[in-house]
Amino acid sequence: MTATAAPAPFRQLLLASRPVSWINTAYPFAAAYLLTTGRIDLTLVLGTLYFLIPYNLAMYGVNDVFDYESDLRNPRKGGAEGALLDPSSHRRTLIAAAVTNVPFLVYLVAVGDRLSWLVLALSVFAVLAYSVKGLRFKEVPFLDSVTSSFHFVSPALYGLVLAGAVFTPSLWIILIAFFLWGIGSHAFGAVQDVVPDREAGIASIATVLGAASTVRVAIGAWALAGIGMLFTPWPGPLAAVLALPYIAAAAPYARIDDEHASAANRGWRRFLWINYACGFLVTMLLIWAWLS
Repeated sequence: MTATAAPAPFRQLLLASRPVSWINTAYPFAAAYLLTTGRIDLTLVLGTLYFLIPYNLAMYGVNDVFDYESDLRNPRKGGAEGALLDPSSHRRTLIAAAVTNVPFLVYLVAVGDRLSWLVLALSVFAVLAYSVKGLRFKEVPFLDSVTSSFHFVSPALYGLVLAGAVFTPSLWIILIAFFLWGIGSHAFGAVQDVVPDREAGIASIATVLGAASTVRVAIGAWALAGIGMLFTPWPGPLAAVLALPYIAAAAPYARIDDEHASAANRGWRRFLWINYACGFLVTMLLIWAWLS
């Protein structure tokens, strides 16, 4: 019996959801909720599943639909870094995003309260506002990086609120550091797309500041995130060291000119691997903090 390939429509939806990035949204929710409640329950399981796949399909799939024209000019689209969805699949992608999101959202609203509803609503709004026509936050320089960062911070914030966490100064510092990490990550990711974005008439933090200045903004955001972690309870200060690999990955491009901005893709690919390594180390620190 021979194995058969997955249907093309399913492959396109899978690619559109960016499996390489699933962990970046599911992990913050799961860690925040589990560390606050100290228990594994249905809400943890369903919330993690939601932020693992449906949330990412909505975030990236909707983006791929509305970015189709500009993605045609972008040589890095069509793989792990972004699907190039055939126009015939656009309607199917939007329907799939809605169908997979709604049941989870209904459950999460049912088990939450007004504050958790607000955070969840803002999270979903940011996902849609980044890409859909009429809002297109991704084309508003600086707001693009802020919104992108909120995509990753909001699952953690939602997990904390849903679990009834007490927001201490230390917890706020951690969330702000995470937010700065997200801003730096988006800014650095935008550098490689300066040329295709300009050709498509898309504004971004990188098209406004230029490639080199945007890299320096990313480095500065990561450095501030690391410094912030120094003011958290032990073993939190150890996480400050984790800013260094990101800075090292971006530093070679701090003087890159706009014409050669696509070369920053090499640094971006290193960034993706650094995320996995640092994620593992953050997990070890969280376990240490939980057990201490």
